[in-house]
Amino acid sequence: MTASLRDSNIERLDDGVFDVLVIGAGINGAVAAASLAGRGVRVALIDRGDFAGGVSSNSSNLAWGGIKYLESGELLLVDKLCRSRNRLMRAYPSTVKEIRFLTTIQRGFRVWPFFVYLGSLLYWVMGRFATRAPRYYRASSIEQAEPVINTANAAGGLEYSDCYLYDNDARFVFNFVRRSLNYGCIAANYVEALGSERVDGQWVTTVRDVIDGGQRQVRSRVVINACGPYADAQNAVNGQATQHHHLFSKGIHLIVDRIAEQQRVLAFFASDGRLFFLIPMGPKTCIGTTDTQVDSPRVEVTDADRDFVLQNANALLDLERPLTRADIIAERAAVRPLAIRGRDGVADWVQLSRKHVIEADLSRGYLSIFGGKLTDCLNVGDEVAAWAQRMGIEVPEMDNLWYGEPDAGLRAEFMLQARSMQLDALTDPSSSEPLSERFWRRYGEAAFGLLERIREDEDRARLLIEKAEYTRCEIELAARREMIVKLEDFMRRRSKIEQVLRREDIAAAPGLREACDILFGARAQERLDEYLKSTRAGAVTARAANP
Repeated sequence: MTASLRDSNIERLDDGVFDVLVIGAGINGAVAAASLAGRGVRVALIDRGDFAGGVSSNSSNLAWGGIKYLESGELLLVDKLCRSRNRLMRAYPSTVKEIRFLTTIQRGFRVWPFFVYLGSLLYWVMGRFATRAPRYYRASSIEQAEPVINTANAAGGLEYSDCYLYDNDARFVFNFVRRSLNYGCIAANYVEALGSERVDGQWVTTVRDVIDGGQRQVRSRVVINACGPYADAQNAVNGQATQHHHLFSKGIHLIVDRIAEQQRVLAFFASDGRLFFLIPMGPKTCIGTTDTQVDSPRVEVTDADRDFVLQNANALLDLERPLTRADIIAERAAVRPLAIRGRDGVADWVQLSRKHVIEADLSRGYLSIFGGKLTDCLNVGDEVAAWAQRMGIEVPEMDNLWYGEPDAGLRAEFMLQARSMQLDALTDPSSSEPLSERFWRRYGEAAFGLLERIREDEDRARLLIEKAEYTRCEIELAARREMIVKLEDFMRRRSKIEQVLRREDIAAAPGLREACDILFGARAQERLDEYLKSTRAGAVTARAANP
């Protein structure tokens, strides 16, 4: 059942000539496909792993306007990112939500706390007053505002607003993929691009199904390289020379039980001057990130990373007991690809921003997307459509928007139906929000189908995995519409279950086998065994890291 949509899409990859083939389904590839398909362009989208399987599932879950770039004087970039953030807030009111940041400045920091506060005022003005105004805190008042902060060495602080994703980043990215599918895009995960050649004015890309090894050729007028940190490698395979390339900045996050009760981000400057966040994640707290230059996009959390984060957290917080490695519920690690022009010389990579660059070979119909961040994703989608048009692709002007939640009238109709059937009364006591709110935010118009399924059988509103906040009917929906190939795809990316529950607790959950039956049908046991094997391997690694 679960593979039918993916299998049919793979079969259709060699069906004629696509206008555009997008390689890579992280945030840049997903918005490129959604933007083009939503405008009537014939698009194919592939990724050698799962959708949002790399950087786009390991972010801080923040949609922020780049306040840190004020210090490096990149005012135009901050202005652009603030406008992008505001656009996301308007388009996704259920998903991209304002959140307060409480920042503590320690004594001896490179600038005075009040000067940082003045910077936050400028940031608020550049953000068109779309959020609540900043507030300055004297050192003596920080502890009253947030008792968990250790103020022994605090010189002062401030509170300002930015945005965060209520669900996880990968879910947000996948919804662009799902939207592109709704507009006719042929998308498939676990399909690797082996190389593209220009033949008779078209691109011929050889692709391989990573699951069964089968190969086929995809023909397209334009190729878009949206491979994120692997963009340089993909260009090398395709014989495409570019002026830009990537440097890599490694970021990591540790997830622990909730540290602060209030729903706001605690922001500090770590012992070496880098930004350090404690970000709410439902009943948990996400702590990070380090910002370390690395040479390869393949990274993992090391003991040094863990110790750096834990030591800084223990120093900056006033906890009943220090955090240890045993408190770590889950971990994330990825590189942030930073775009740089030229290949000679050494860049001051710490000063590099995460702005995106789109480099085009107009004569050959080839686009490369470098850098970028989630906040700027709608701009990437619009720019890709403009470049495709310059390359001779007909990009019709469509009345509908290619992004955003359905209109308020449809939401009102959904909420009316949910109230009439008393849906929220079926919400599990462990859930952090009513079912109606969660269904609408995650699935939009498709949430009407969930109501119908629950009307047929109220048991479909039951959680299969305790405290996971995913009902039976949601898992059924994922099996039909979300191309779940491996159990990790669902646990880690379509949902954030793996980020709030320990994998050993998930493995022991009574409903896990039932979830696998829904997702994988006859292959349920195979996929479950595969997941449990990786869980046991992870447990061995964790014990080694937490002696």
